[in-house]
Amino acid sequence: MKSKIEQSAVPAVLVAIIAALFVTVAVGGAPSAARARGNSASVSAAAGPSGYHLLKKIPVGGETGWDYLTFDSHTRRLFISRGTKVMVLDVDSGKVVGEVPNTEGVHGIALAPDLNRGFTSNGRANTVTIFDLNTFAVIGQAPTGKGPDAIVYDASSKRVFTMNGGSNNTTAIDAATGNVVGTVALDGRTESAGADGDGRVYVDIEDKSEIQAIDSQKLAVAATWKLAPCQEPAGLAVDSAHRRLFAGCDNKMMAVVDADSGKVLATPAIGEGVDADGFDPGTGFAFASNGQSGTLTVVHEDAPDKFSVVEDVPTQRGARTMALDPKTHEVYLVTADFGPRPAATPENPRPRAPMVPNSFVVLVFGR
Repeated sequence: MKSKIEQSAVPAVLVAIIAALFVTVAVGGAPSAARARGNSASVSAAAGPSGYHLLKKIPVGGETGWDYLTFDSHTRRLFISRGTKVMVLDVDSGKVVGEVPNTEGVHGIALAPDLNRGFTSNGRANTVTIFDLNTFAVIGQAPTGKGPDAIVYDASSKRVFTMNGGSNNTTAIDAATGNVVGTVALDGRTESAGADGDGRVYVDIEDKSEIQAIDSQKLAVAATWKLAPCQEPAGLAVDSAHRRLFAGCDNKMMAVVDADSGKVLATPAIGEGVDADGFDPGTGFAFASNGQSGTLTVVHEDAPDKFSVVEDVPTQRGARTMALDPKTHEVYLVTADFGPRPAATPENPRPRAPMVPNSFVVLVFGR
């Protein structure tokens, strides 16, 4: 009642101005609506900063390298590939709570929570290790093609797929029995992969700058799409609801691809040295973790076919792979400090800089 009385004393023109200002502030101050993929029509032209910043560093240590990360939202555990084992980190306590041993040359980890199983791609052993998600005890192993790299669980077929970079194919494994059910020949050297939960598995073909779609039931290539102008895709994330793929490319762009037609819809700029991508359905943000530039690129959908860079969040050099918690919207990256790079020799023309012992850390970014 009081507000109506006071409003009646205000001149009509002033009321109109205040109302216009209120609408402007309301539209600009509704980040949840602006980030919702389903409400892209209501998004303003400027998406604004993502709000992501470093929340904490978790020192983990160790002297071995790393590759892919996988996060289990139900248990708040981060699975980290570490050369010959998988470390399991409780991200809340910051403590290592277990490991999966004897995973020679491990690259990736796939989780099948409906079966209480996890799977690792062991690049030097040409195997998959199957383990219990609660105890991390090894249940069994399955053979793969040569050099398994990325690994993904497809819930619709209940099969695990390894992307075998050394033999240019994918091995399909029954996740419940651990038996190999088939092999699918691919176009070239495989990199990251993702599943849409509806019978399609997508994989980057790095040396051909392609994405191939695999029918997870028929075990056949359903489509092959060129990604030009994207070159050498290394990361891949899937937005199943809106049928979009996000491929991080070596030439510092993210190819946003229609998951049904293969059309490249946009190529927003990202940092250098991308090795993983992520997509958060709760915010509509796509991410690229860029190891060389030490940034996390955050991309937003402005319209169904228009995507723009919100910002490049500073991370740390070497943080090239990532995992995402869709519940808290936190992003996890890992890296370490490095010493001087050794001089090149005929035997080792591309020497790597040595990692400083016990400098390995997990970086937690949030809003």
